Amino acid sequence: MTLGKLVLRSMRKNVRHYYLYFFALIFSVTLCFSFTTLYTNPSVVETLEKSGTATAGFEAVTYVLYFIVTFFVLYANHLFMKRRSKEIGLYQLIGMTKGLVVRLIALENVILFVIAVGVGMIVGFLSSRIFAMILLRIVELDAIVELTFSFEALTQSVIIFAILLAVILIQMIWMINRVSLLSLFNASKKADERIKQFSLFKMILGLAGIALVAYGYYQSTRLFSIEDQSAANNLFITMLLILVYTILGTFLFFRFSVAFIMNLIRAKKKGHLNVVDVLAVTPIMHRMKSSAKSLTLITTLTALAIGIASLSYISYYSSETNARQSSPYDYFIINNQGIEFLEQLTEEGIEYEKETYQVSEVQLNLKDLVSEKLKDSPFFSEVASTAVISISDFHKIVPNVSINEGEAFITSYENVLSEVMPLNKEKDIVVKSGDQEIPLFITDVREDFILYSAANFGSPVLVVTDEMFEQISSNGVLNTHTGINLIDKADMEKAEVIYESLAEERGIELEYKEGYPFTHTPSSYEEQRKQNIASFGMTIFVSAFLGLAFLLTTGSILYFKQMAEAEEEKESYTTLRKIGFSTSDIMKGIYAKQLFSFGVPLIIGLLHSFFAVKSGWFLFGSEFEAPLMIIMSLYILMYAVFAILSIQYYKKVVKGSL
Repeated sequence: MTLGKLVLRSMRKNVRHYYLYFFALIFSVTLCFSFTTLYTNPSVVETLEKSGTATAGFEAVTYVLYFIVTFFVLYANHLFMKRRSKEIGLYQLIGMTKGLVVRLIALENVILFVIAVGVGMIVGFLSSRIFAMILLRIVELDAIVELTFSFEALTQSVIIFAILLAVILIQMIWMINRVSLLSLFNASKKADERIKQFSLFKMILGLAGIALVAYGYYQSTRLFSIEDQSAANNLFITMLLILVYTILGTFLFFRFSVAFIMNLIRAKKKGHLNVVDVLAVTPIMHRMKSSAKSLTLITTLTALAIGIASLSYISYYSSETNARQSSPYDYFIINNQGIEFLEQLTEEGIEYEKETYQVSEVQLNLKDLVSEKLKDSPFFSEVASTAVISISDFHKIVPNVSINEGEAFITSYENVLSEVMPLNKEKDIVVKSGDQEIPLFITDVREDFILYSAANFGSPVLVVTDEMFEQISSNGVLNTHTGINLIDKADMEKAEVIYESLAEERGIELEYKEGYPFTHTPSSYEEQRKQNIASFGMTIFVSAFLGLAFLLTTGSILYFKQMAEAEEEKESYTTLRKIGFSTSDIMKGIYAKQLFSFGVPLIIGLLHSFFAVKSGWFLFGSEFEAPLMIIMSLYILMYAVFAILSIQYYKKVVKGSL
């Protein structure tokens, strides 16, 4: 029999092992090539550049995708070589030299890899237009996307995947040549650990793993706390330590804590084990030595993918809220600069509503509104310029609020600053208006946004009584903010054109520091929303690609491991079937095992990502729960798909075991 025929027969024999690996590889190549084709598509690049959307990170993300695919392929190839160890041993036993075996396996890998890469590139090229349209839809840009073949993308991909193929072949040659014939027959069981007694030292390490993860979570909650000056001053070191605590704790958890827990469960049975114990508890406990590293890696990658996707989606999800906080009305006219905008709206027949706010300014002493620890923080600024409005103007948006003489409250304080520097209410403060110091009692800290924030440099707004406002404004600082809302939002396109045409007239003079004046042109709510959508839309699109790649990697590796374990445990299923256990009885134990194999890494990954995102989500947007729950739900759903595939494979193995 020729080598070519032997290769074809071997491939047909192993197709049931390779099919998901083959399709996963095709999907990986499709993602990489479509993304590379996308960022080299002239029509897409031109449209994004015209909108001001940054495209600089495209190429960097492509290399991240290549790295993920490389890791996935090498890990999967290692698992499959381990599964085929007996087959390789038999080849040598019948007289084939190691060199001939290497050529046989290498030829299989080359054929499989070339077909997968070729199909992936074709599918990636055809799907690149779909991904381009999705991208432009996310960033709300209109353009005709042409299906353009990129020789740059082809050349780059061929070079990368050729290098990857060479690395795979080197890995395969090394694995075959480094082991003896006898070890090939025992390779699949080599790393299993048979536990007779769980020592006190291992118990301590298991508890230490849980403690390290818990401590990492605790530190993450204080990461951006100004009160914790040591964390604030050494942010990078603190983040690195949290990462070390969490990853090391996760490894110790899988390596010792799980085996310890399973050992306790088995001990409580006092030798009376049922089929679930035999097929779930015992195998999990024995395999932790060989599985701890891979489960730690899978958990870390899952947490990383969910964290990146969640933060990106928080930014995108919060685009409208952030724009509305910056511009509470559709349009703003400051100090009547560009007031002719209202006249032109009337001429065009565009109906609108408007409110005008009189705004003054005081120097607000925040010292008595923060905690004692914050007062000594290097980030704490004792005096800040703050906008002031009267309670009568505040009633234009919230009518049922009242304050007494000498009282005030703070509003428009719900952003990053409120998270890192929360203000206390029911406190006495002193404001300075000119040379006059005015004592006030702060009754509340509210979230209502009223004024155009850029004109006040994003400061909160102090609301005082009408009499106090007159006293403060008598010192000469008095501005007007005119907020305009369109009655019919269908008129927004026309209104945007008019507002933009008056950009020069709307410019206002601001001075952030004395001696540093500049001109600022107010932006409309829609303009700010579109800017946010364009910026964060690109981020969520890129992170979705990375998230898919991470998900494919972790889910596939878990599935491949379960396939290998199913084949290794086939003899156990045969024994159980012979002594009278049915397929449904055996599957109960397998369900429990799959719940652990897929559920525990996912749950721990979800916890890792939750605390990571919660530590600094406010730096990315104003919405937390909904975006995080949506991303987590999608990952749970996709992991469930891999778990179902794994269960179906086990069921087929169990049915074929007798």
